[in-house]
Parts: sequence; structure tokens; C-alpha cells
Amino acid sequence: MVLVVRGCLVCVSLLPSAVLAQEWRFYGGDAGGTRFSSLQQINRSNVGKLKRAWTYHMGEADRGGNETDRHHVAPFESTPIVIDGVLYFSTPSNRVIALDAESGKEVWQFDPQAGKVRQRQYFQHRGVSYWQSANGGDRRILFGTFDGRLIALDTKTGKPRADFGSNGTINLRTGVADAYPDAEYSVTSPPAIYRDLIITGAAVPEYPSKGPSGVVRAFDVRSGKPVWTFHTIPQPGEPGHETWQEDAWKERTGANVWSIMSVDSERGLVFLPVGSASYDFYGADRKGMDLFANSLVALEAATGKLVWHYQMVHHDIWDYDMPAQPVLITGRQEGREIPAVAQVTKMGFVFILDRLTGKPLFPVEERRVPESNVPGEASWPTQPFPLKPPLLVRQSLSEKDLSDVTKDSHQYCGELFHSAKGRGMYTPYGLELTLVMPGTLGGGNWSGGSFDEESGYLFVNVNELGAVGAMQPQAADAPERYRRGSKGGEYARF
Repeated sequence: MVLVVRGCLVCVSLLPSAVLAQEWRFYGGDAGGTRFSSLQQINRSNVGKLKRAWTYHMGEADRGGNETDRHHVAPFESTPIVIDGVLYFSTPSNRVIALDAESGKEVWQFDPQAGKVRQRQYFQHRGVSYWQSANGGDRRILFGTFDGRLIALDTKTGKPRADFGSNGTINLRTGVADAYPDAEYSVTSPPAIYRDLIITGAAVPEYPSKGPSGVVRAFDVRSGKPVWTFHTIPQPGEPGHETWQEDAWKERTGANVWSIMSVDSERGLVFLPVGSASYDFYGADRKGMDLFANSLVALEAATGKLVWHYQMVHHDIWDYDMPAQPVLITGRQEGREIPAVAQVTKMGFVFILDRLTGKPLFPVEERRVPESNVPGEASWPTQPFPLKPPLLVRQSLSEKDLSDVTKDSHQYCGELFHSAKGRGMYTPYGLELTLVMPGTLGGGNWSGGSFDEESGYLFVNVNELGAVGAMQPQAADAPERYRRGSKGGEYARF
């Protein structure tokens, strides 16, 4: 079977194509996440002659950033959007800044942490979203905050829109994190926009297993009023609820959408890359497949109704959540065009599915994988292996792969390699030090893929990083019976 793919172009307005080509109205270039630009002024013959036009200093280091801040010094991971010659982006301390794209001159900035008594937070924040009314008279920048707010700003002034929620703000914690006031509930990725709806998930705790809900919700982009809610962990009577044994679904955190969603505006679909159920590395209290964790889920964007789902990891105990924005492409098989979606994964697989049905366009095999030796754990006996496209990264390591940069590095890597056990792809972290390849950073990650319609190529930048850890017994009163650990910490890399 041969698959030829091309990009799914999404009409965002009636502006001339030459004007739209110079803009970047979505995090992924278009609502379908293809990250494709038709601009050709910069090419192979002149790229080496480029000179810096301007520099803008965010000044984050002057605002208290240091290695005692949350997750150490936060990286800059924002993808700016460009509309009408203005560049909008967010910073690692959650500020939103508008710059003149030609000169780099600041137009305005908004600081959601202004006036806060507690220490300023720093974390990765990946950007903002843009919406405009049909006549273009109402234009808004929308984004989420580290403390669980959704804010709408006027594009011209940077001031909150008073008609949205309460003076421009919605408290997203209400109804999903009420019982966990001190637990994480953050929006670090730009929300999805469908017509007059803003659709958002959130980052929630990876430990312990109980905490804020990972639901996905849609709000009216003008008023901020709630429109629909999708339970990423199905409630009683909902499809998928049977995949949770006993009461494992109750108060379960995780199974959230912290990454970027994609929208098929023409067909009215929104695609959710759903993360792992918590706790990420120990699932004795959530026996079963754990839908819709680790799944790509398609919903009716107007109603939140489930259209289809495809789970890419069953009963995840590796932190193999869906990290990247789904890329909407079009496949061609036997002379037929098939609307498709490509999902990049931490495991190094790329799943290509029919966008309307969720059926794989290439064969996928359920293969037996190693069992866990951790008491109480019930690892799933098989996992899905797509036969095409080829792997993005290696899924195992041998001694010949170890560093030869220096004698010391080779010795260090060799000692670590031989001290850890590994049984190939999907080896669970065991009671002994275990080497897992790829690790929690992939493979693919939040950086996702880019699609070139003309060539038919999907471009993916990847990590080739393993991970090491052992499941260590915890005190009797600990939230979880076992927790991953090592000399290098819970998330130690190889």
C-alpha cells in the first residue's frame, strides 16, 4: 500500500492569499498544524546573507528568574503569531507581548502575575491564540495562565476585554480543581479556536494519582460562558468507562490535554492529543486500558460530542503521553483522497489515521510486550506497533551505541548501561534499575511535525534519549505504593 500525503489548507479569512502568506495566525501556521509557509523570498541562495534586523530583550532574567524557580530556569518555548504586521507571543513568566514585526518595537505587554504577592512563577509557555469576528471589528488574543485562568485581551491595547468572563478572565479551576486548591492546574499551550468557541485543556499533576480533572472545555469567545465539557476520563454511562476497573476513575487526575489541539474547520472537528493518566509510572490503582488516556480523540467542535478515538498506548506506565499537535494532512490511496491526521509520539512512532473514522491508513499490529515485576501492577500485555511510516528514533540500545567522545564518558556510560536492565521496547520500570528507550522526552515531543504539501514530506525533529529508573516502595501513608526513582531523580535520563 502506497500513501501520498498533502497538506490540509484551512481558510481563515477572505484576505488575499499573498497577505495571509505573510502572516502566521495560528500556533501551527494554520488550524490543522501543518506549519507550512509558501513564502520564497528567503531561499537557499540567499539565506547565508541574512543579517539581524532587530533584537527584543524580554528581560525575564531581571524579573527574578533563578534556579530555585519552578522546574529551574524555564525555557522560551513560545511560537509567535503574526497578524496585520504585529507579532504576539508569551514569555516564560506568562507575560504576553505585542511587537511591531518590522521594527521590533514594543506595542504593549500584559502581565497576568502583576500585583501578585507570591513569588513570580517561571515555566514553559508555548503561546497565544487569535480570534476575530466575521466583520473583523472585534479582535482578541486569548491565552491561559499558570494559575488556571483564561484571559481575553484586546489586540490593539493589550487590555483585558471586560465583556469576557469577569473583567476579561475565566477561572478555569472552578468545577474541576475545587477539592485540590494547592494542586497544579495550568494552561501552558495556546487554546484551539473554532468559529466563536475557544477550546482548552490544562496541565495537571503527574503525581499523585488523585487531583484536578483533565477535562477539555469550550467557552464562548465573546462572553466566556461555558458551552460544552468533554470528560477525558469517561463517567458512568459514557463510552470508555468500562476500561476503568472498579472506582479507579474517581478523582483521577491526568488524561489531560496539555499540548496543542488541531481543528478541521471545514468538517467541524477538533482533535485532542490526550496525555497519560496519573500516576504516570504506577497503575496498580487503575487497572485496565484507561481510556481516553494516551489517545487521539476527535470531537464535534461545536458540541464536544465524541466522534472517534484511537488509543496509542494501553495502560501507560512510561509517561508516553501524546505530546504533539496532530497534523491534518490528506492521504491518497488507490486514486482516492482521504482526509487524514498524523500523530507524532514519544515512542518514535507516527500514527496516520483516517480523519473521519480514526482507522489507521497503514497496518498496526498489537504485539506482546514485557510484563511488569512490580507488585500489584497489571501492565497491559500488548501495545500497538504501526508498520509504516518507519521509526523516527531507535527503540533499543546496545553497547556499540555508547559514547566514545572521551574515555571517561565511555566508561561512565558503560557502567550505567550494564547496571540497568532492559528488555526492549515497552520495558516497564521494574524493581531493579531499568533502562527504557525512548525515555520520557522521546522520540517526538511537543515540538511536533511540519508538513510540506508540495513534496509530501512530514518533517519531525526528535530526541534520542533513554531514561533510567526503578520503582521504589514508599511509606505506608504515601499516596502511591511505588514511585519511580534513581540517583539522578525521578526523571533521570540516560
